Amino acid sequence: MNWVDFVVIAALFQCLVFSIFVGRARMRYGVKAPAITGNEMFERIYRVHMNTLELLVIFLPSLYLAAKYWSPTLMATIGAVYLVGRVVYFRAYVREPASRSLGFGLSALPTLVLLSASLLGLLVATLK
Repeated sequence: MNWVDFVVIAALFQCLVFSIFVGRARMRYGVKAPAITGNEMFERIYRVHMNTLELLVIFLPSLYLAAKYWSPTLMATIGAVYLVGRVVYFRAYVREPASRSLGFGLSALPTLVLLSASLLGLLVATLK
């Protein structure tokens, strides 16, 4: 499970870094809290962070549950794709929001695979 734990810690650090980027963007673009609108570049960075938080809530438990029933190394590898996808998503969304599809797919698909693997693993274990 060490690789799974590593991916989880990396995902949490990644989210933390994205939140730091939001704080820096607030200062750079003059968007005072609690406002979340007012500058398009700030809004892009903010949306990446919020989308990451939204997906993280599903990703983390799915990763742990899938690793409980299937190869932890394989599940961690799938989780690593999520991490790469988030970076691709961040870079694309900040550059041009319409180009975010690849990064979103590289994040959402692994999450869906992990969630599905969790359910399948539970069903298999229950029927034994």
